[in-house]
Amino acid sequence: MLLHCTAYQHGQRLAELDIAHIGDYLNLPECFIWVALRDACADELAQMQAAFKLHELAVEDANHGHQRPKIEEYDNEIFAVMHLIEETQKNDPEGKNHASLRTGEMHVFAGGKYIISIQNNYRDDLSSARARCERNPKSLAHGPGYVFYTLIDTVVDCYFPLIEQLEGELEKIEERIFTHGDGLSGRANTRRLYRLKRKVTVLKHAVTPLMEAIGKLHSGSRVPPVCGGKRHHFRDVYDHLQRLNASLDGIRDTLATAIQVNLALVTIDQTEVSKRLAAWAGIFAVITAFAGIWGMNFTHMPELAWEFGYPAALMLIAITAMLLYRRFRKAHWL
Repeated sequence: MLLHCTAYQHGQRLAELDIAHIGDYLNLPECFIWVALRDACADELAQMQAAFKLHELAVEDANHGHQRPKIEEYDNEIFAVMHLIEETQKNDPEGKNHASLRTGEMHVFAGGKYIISIQNNYRDDLSSARARCERNPKSLAHGPGYVFYTLIDTVVDCYFPLIEQLEGELEKIEERIFTHGDGLSGRANTRRLYRLKRKVTVLKHAVTPLMEAIGKLHSGSRVPPVCGGKRHHFRDVYDHLQRLNASLDGIRDTLATAIQVNLALVTIDQTEVSKRLAAWAGIFAVITAFAGIWGMNFTHMPELAWEFGYPAALMLIAITAMLLYRRFRKAHWL
């Protein structure tokens, strides 16, 4: 679906175009065309390929989707893939609803006279990127390179709220680990931690490859011509991605520690239960031993004929059980 097809000249919007009239504006001086598509089909990509002479390998990647974040150069054209991540609700196997992350993609074709942005499987139309560009006509006058930077920066900025949300979730789970000590909550905390770990993995797959690709746009002896005048801007994006990557590494390390601590606390709780059961089993084992001895009914058992034998046996059993109980209490087994 076409979101917009716009011609810009000297940093100002020149006209809104139909696809059929793209060729009329490509040869205008200081003019470039920005085409934005959503969930583009093969026919729309074929139209873009014919209108802008896009490289067939890049178009093939855009058609197939499910690409790793990357930036590739084909002659004087750049093809970029970025992951668009948003939160969505999902039911787990137990039927409980919880938040998860859904991954979409943005494909960008950038050349000297055009830029094509295609977003797939993402609800927001990213119109904020267009508004941001048009608010800065001086920067927009630099052409597709500035739009390319703005699109990448907009996508990267969308990652920061997700990181903050993950950090908040992790803090809540850490509080639950130490405030709820039963085995049931321990298992629930483990599920929450692993769900959080999957979210971190999704973001990690989006951030790390993109950071490696952006590094090629601001450093080195050769930078693609489209990005040549925007090295400082891409370096700023690279710094943002470094911060995101460091935050994700920190969350991942904390998650690993939290999982180990949670499992240790669950094991401690289970050990406490086992100790209580063992202590009560020891007390009743002594009582059972006394009852077994006096229940053998041999003929020559002096205490059987004693008048106070029964109450004495009960008293002995009670005193022994009480002594064992106090001993186990002192050892913190009960």
